[in-house]
Amino acid sequence: MQGLIGKKVGMTSLFDEEGKNVACTVLQAGPCVVTQIKTVDKDGYYAVQLGFEDKKEKHSTKAETGHFKKSGTAPKKKVVEFTGFAEGQVKEGEVLTAEFFRPDNWVDVRGWSKGKGFQGVVRRHGFSGVGGQTHGQHNRGRAPGSMGASSFPSRVLPGMRMAGRMGNNKVMSISMKVMKLMPENNILIVRGSVPGPKGGYVIITK
Repeated sequence: MQGLIGKKVGMTSLFDEEGKNVACTVLQAGPCVVTQIKTVDKDGYYAVQLGFEDKKEKHSTKAETGHFKKSGTAPKKKVVEFTGFAEGQVKEGEVLTAEFFRPDNWVDVRGWSKGKGFQGVVRRHGFSGVGGQTHGQHNRGRAPGSMGASSFPSRVLPGMRMAGRMGNNKVMSISMKVMKLMPENNILIVRGSVPGPKGGYVIITK
């Protein structure tokens, strides 16, 4: 895969070729700096490392600062490796912008879903709860209910849907059509929704 690192700006809507109003997501694609090129001889595989969004040097370790100085750029907040670039396609220190994509491209967008914290079974798995409040039930409306049998197997089986941490997972939206390209602002507008909050990092590949 080859692509860029970006950010989710927000959502909007555009009219397609058939005149339908479709929901779209606005993405900032780049600018990304080629911070390192890994080779088969030195690293055992070929990959291109891209960095996105400057970070203050005082917030960086000395190892990070030295690493980015090799490519002549400031420390970066987000660094991702891409293995789909051809050898010699880019060089160290080169800046890639949204012009890397075309208006007729179909892209995959990886993002991190919104974190919800520790949630119960009703919110996390869509359980309906125990039901009514008759027959002496008290505060059982959102309870998970029985979790397993008693005598056999006398334990809760693995994979049981229970309360726990929800969200903040890596999610990919595949085959999203590029509806509009605004290279002067590094803006990419794709059809459909992208996981994550506004300002969240995304990885756009084609």
